[in-house]
Amino acid sequence: MANAVELLVKDHEKMKTLLGDLLKSDKSASERTELLGKVQKELSVHTQIEEEIFYPAFADEKSPASKKKMYHEAKEEHRAVEKLVIPDLNDTAPSTMEFMGRAKVLKELVEHHMEEEEEEMFKMAEETMTEDQLKELGQKMAARKKELQ
Repeated sequence: MANAVELLVKDHEKMKTLLGDLLKSDKSASERTELLGKVQKELSVHTQIEEEIFYPAFADEKSPASKKKMYHEAKEEHRAVEKLVIPDLNDTAPSTMEFMGRAKVLKELVEHHMEEEEEEMFKMAEETMTEDQLKELGQKMAARKKELQ
């Protein structure tokens, strides 16, 4: 069973692949629409397990300000993608250059977010939480992920 960080990193790898596939210019409009749907579903489930389970465990009320700041920044990045970028993409014809430009922006935002999490938040989680805590969180997240899919 993967611990919380391993589970999230695995999700990140899947997302990088999906976003890369979305940006391949030889995809038809229907393939782009289908891939965008997969990206949205993965992002939605991933965001939900992070916000419901991982983030609150990472930055609880006793956490230092640096952890709380990281937590709030990560939530805002989720919100920007979910409320601004994805709806914009959904309102854009998949056969257009605008769609490809917006898909590239989505990819860059999501990859930047994942990189920050992996290089800062996840490292801090591994330093401040026990392996048992991370495993327990991983189990909760895996179960919740299964419910959401």
